[in-house]
Amino acid sequence: MSEQPLPADTTSGAAVRQQLAPAAAEELRKFAARTRADAERYAAVLEDIAANGLPAVEECTPWEDLREQHLARLAAQRSAVA
Repeated sequence: MSEQPLPADTTSGAAVRQQLAPAAAEELRKFAARTRADAERYAAVLEDIAANGLPAVEECTPWEDLREQHLARLAAQRSAVA
């Protein structure tokens, strides 16, 4: 995927786009970069599985443990905000 912004369409007579504030545009670019990085990590995992097969069950973390860890992180974030 390209890091370049899409060109503005000035030939179709379409409505003019509303520009974002510079700070909002920067935050949106940061979000896009994080999303792109997450997608790259996910794709790497899928490629590894395709090339090497699924990992042994003994090497995996049960989904219940992952859920509990995530819920604990969310609870910690909530108490940090409160």
